[in-house]
Order: sequence, then structure tokens, then C-alpha cells
Amino acid sequence: MIPLELKVTASRRLLSVTWDDGAVSLIPASMLRARSRAAQQVRADIEGYEHSFETVTVTSAEAIGSYAIRLVFSDGHDRGIYPWSYLREIADSAA
Repeated sequence: MIPLELKVTASRRLLSVTWDDGAVSLIPASMLRARSRAAQQVRADIEGYEHSFETVTVTSAEAIGSYAIRLVFSDGHDRGIYPWSYLREIADSAA
């Protein structure tokens, strides 16, 4: 469950992940943004605040050690860290 390759597509609306088991996932940026575990997003979810992230794109991605990726989104959100196991969980739910 480790990604071999991570690429943001040219449109910046998808994260392409090639996994070590040979699976390839295309994860929408809107889904990644909505599923951020950052405190601000978790609180909004708990309080029932709904927000559409359909127009959000990924503006940058940065490796966090050898266990996760940090994504920055076009709406300014830059606190989301996605460990590989959580990224795979999101990928599998997007399929």
C-alpha cells in the first residue's frame, strides 16, 4: 500500500497514484479536499457545515518523509496531510 508514483494531472483536478500492487488510482482534487483531516475541516464536518469543493484544484504537493503527502489546494487550504493508508482509503472509495 505504498505509492510508486504520484502525479498531479495537467488540469490539476486529479491526483494519479500508481500503487505497489499495480493498481492505478485517479483521485479527484475535490474529494481530497473534502476528506482532509486538518482540524478546520474536521470541525466543519462535526458541525455539519457543508461546502462544495468541485472547483478546487491541487496547486502543489510535497512529500512528508516516506509516509505521506501534503497537498495544497487552490482555495488556500494547505494543512492536509495524507498518509499512504488514508490516501489508499480515499482512492478505493473513489473507484
